Amino acid sequence: MATQKATFGAGCFWGVEAAFRQVKGVRATAVGYMGGTLKNPTYEDVCADRTGHAEVVQVEYDPAEVSYDALLNVFWENHDPTQFNRQGPDVGAQYRSVIFFRTPEQEAAARASKEKLERSGNFKRPLVTEIAPAPEFWRAEDYHQQYLEKRGLAYCRIQ
Repeated sequence: MATQKATFGAGCFWGVEAAFRQVKGVRATAVGYMGGTLKNPTYEDVCADRTGHAEVVQVEYDPAEVSYDALLNVFWENHDPTQFNRQGPDVGAQYRSVIFFRTPEQEAAARASKEKLERSGNFKRPLVTEIAPAPEFWRAEDYHQQYLEKRGLAYCRIQ
């Protein structure tokens, strides 16, 4: 089976990308921007919080080795889905919690996963994660790609 793509926004894309790169079956990752109004935005455009883009990680994976559900678990485990337009000290719509789906199957899985997590009682506040059709992906500048890995860091911890 051919590889498939999944795209997630869970705050600053550096740490999110590092988490997905550790998953067996993930063939490639790229950080970038989705969900905004400006074509080919730059990091500076997105950080100005006027374009509507989210910082996202596009994951290319082999579904024979890792399921979309497993990728959803990585997404949920690597951020706080109750924080609206922020993650820890990072504030703005670009840091929102969002799942961009590409197929009806991905949409159904994302919605079921979110509902299950909401029912779990693990969170005291409601989940604010958006689930939306995947618009065009704009690849971030090269210096953002595998940012933590290039600096010898395994993860980005937000307190």
